[in-house]
Amino acid sequence: MSNSSKSKETFSRTVIFVFVICLICAALVSIAASSLKPLQKANKLLDQHTKILEAAGLSDVAAKNGVDATFEKFVMPKFIDLASGSFTTGDHAIYDERSDSRDVAKSSAVKDRGVGLRRRANKAVIYLVKNDQGHIDSAVLPIVGMGLWDIMYGYIGLEANLNTVKRVVYYELKETPGLGAEVQNPKWKALWKGKEMFDKNHNIAIEIVKGGMANCKTNKIYCVDALSGATLTSRGVNRTIHFWLGDEGYGPFIAKFGGKLNNGELN
Repeated sequence: MSNSSKSKETFSRTVIFVFVICLICAALVSIAASSLKPLQKANKLLDQHTKILEAAGLSDVAAKNGVDATFEKFVMPKFIDLASGSFTTGDHAIYDERSDSRDVAKSSAVKDRGVGLRRRANKAVIYLVKNDQGHIDSAVLPIVGMGLWDIMYGYIGLEANLNTVKRVVYYELKETPGLGAEVQNPKWKALWKGKEMFDKNHNIAIEIVKGGMANCKTNKIYCVDALSGATLTSRGVNRTIHFWLGDEGYGPFIAKFGGKLNNGELN
């Protein structure tokens, strides 16, 4: 056999060997991805429940009794129609707000473009939270809006009056570490507790102010200190909260049920 034939045979075997290895690797990756998918889904759900409980002020209870048990005992997911503010039907376990917001048939165009959204889903899943006596103690509302670099996702925890803040929790963002990402800093999150979203005339009054409380032009109950060195992220949070508390967000729901949830009025 000539050297040329031997070279061709060696090359062919090499190609076949590489091809087989690639197939095996692809199969292993596919199997691993499939087997890990349930675990990834479970971890994502656990993280979601953890953040919802934090927004409701139940982190200590969850740490003691477990996230799943605490969520199961105290939290009631509910669908609402954003346009009317009324409760509606749906399966919260499979609901995908991000998918619905891209579906023209299931979403509406956003008029307030300052929030950084083109469309928002027509429905939302909110979380009503009970106390030990079984009365509704608070409501956790999902929020989404533009930060400096990208869309940020979070929750607002409000007392049952749908005005007084328990927590504001962001869980997904791409902000700059040490600057905009400080929305996740416990010290900044603690500034929100006890603040009020609306004034006595039911107008949105909450504002994030740059330079500290000395620059608050209204009652300090309506002001939160901005993130140091992160003006655009702070502005994004401010716009996001104003949008979701307004007419295009949870405004109709808040107008309908504010001050009534703790009485069990859900109709």
